[in-house]
Amino acid sequence: MVENYKIILFDGVCNLCNGAINYVIKRDHNNVFKFVALQSEIGQELTAKFKIDRSKVDSIILIDGDKHYEKSTAVLYIAKHLSGAYPLLFGFIIVPKFIRNAIYDYVARNRYKWFGKKDKCMIPTAELKNKFL
Repeated sequence: MVENYKIILFDGVCNLCNGAINYVIKRDHNNVFKFVALQSEIGQELTAKFKIDRSKVDSIILIDGDKHYEKSTAVLYIAKHLSGAYPLLFGFIIVPKFIRNAIYDYVARNRYKWFGKKDKCMIPTAELKNKFL
């Protein structure tokens, strides 16, 4: 069942990340994505399986079959599957990754200071529970 979905791993205590996940859920009209907090047991299993260094990537990861994307590349691949004009953002993939990730890393480093942090991961509502692993 999970193989049919793209999995977004996110920082479950980050207010910015939780807001981004809610944003994606509202625009995931084709039900492409499932969501997992990095802090969860499943999140830890997936990062271990894909050999993702959590000290270097701690905010957004996209798992698509046997591939995974990190940081700005993950964001662009997610946008590619959203409804509306968001797939056009995928055009930014031509910007060199070191430039995209420099911007991404700057926001990621400051996300708790700017947007705050929860004490524990969000609990999905009953109607959204099926979107989370």
